[in-house]
Amino acid sequence: MKKQNRHKIQNILEAAPFFFFVAIARLLPRLTALKFGKKLGRFSRFFQPQRVKTARENLRCAYPEQNEQWVEQQVRQVFEHLGISSMEMLRMNHFKTQQDIDAHFSFEGLEHLQQLKEQNRGAFLLTGHVGFWEAGTFFMPLMGYPVDFVTKKIRNPFVDRFIQQQREAAGGQCLDSKKGARRIIRSLADQHMVCLLLDQHISKKQGIVVNFFNRPAYATPIIPQIALKNRTPIVPVFVYRNPDFSYRVIIQQPIIFDEPTSEEAVQRATQTLTDIVEEAIRQQPDQWFWVHRRWRKSTEQKSC
Repeated sequence: MKKQNRHKIQNILEAAPFFFFVAIARLLPRLTALKFGKKLGRFSRFFQPQRVKTARENLRCAYPEQNEQWVEQQVRQVFEHLGISSMEMLRMNHFKTQQDIDAHFSFEGLEHLQQLKEQNRGAFLLTGHVGFWEAGTFFMPLMGYPVDFVTKKIRNPFVDRFIQQQREAAGGQCLDSKKGARRIIRSLADQHMVCLLLDQHISKKQGIVVNFFNRPAYATPIIPQIALKNRTPIVPVFVYRNPDFSYRVIIQQPIIFDEPTSEEAVQRATQTLTDIVEEAIRQQPDQWFWVHRRWRKSTEQKSC
């Protein structure tokens, strides 16, 4: 019991600065908060040398044709983006109505989601940590699209509960990634859209090797496995932030893999989806999560 109490106290102490920051983010006017987040992100890179190093190395390898000046500019903009993203996430409670969508979001390709809804079909929504990637938890349910989100638990239970409540506030549901394919299949059978992010490293045991920015990386084959077996549509969706802090939502045409399921088919499909995510990142490279160790030495024969 004493050990449990100590652990709870430790979680509270770790969560306290986070919730103090939440209070500040929510008290400030929107544009003030986002501009403050941008400055905070730019400043924070001086206290995160390892993340700066990771971002710099990743950008150099992904864009070998670019010079050092370009790389350093991107590193600065990436940290500014992460600062803004933090504020956006903490202020999700301010998005509540259709008027909020009309004021801040524009859409390209919304008809693709509407067609699937009219056909009463479940579908995958393919995205990545690009731009304001959390925005779909707000606008999708509010616009009448039943959607669930595959997420990972956060170690601190107080922070995890807060983030989950944020994501589910508009009516969507979080699916624990550790529960795997069973819950995803159930959601699809209920004619829900299931959103997954395909751009983070997973373990060698769970993943397969794909080519991502001309380097080998592990990716999950779960989406292609289910999509090939059930002919489930896959809709790529990406939310980019504009310079004025409005958002541009790009919804691409659904993809349906219709070849027989096989190991080779899963490999090809996973690579196709990875290519889509890569192209989306290339559209706005400063709005991706370059600080993540997406590439691991275990997959690479040699350094870039």
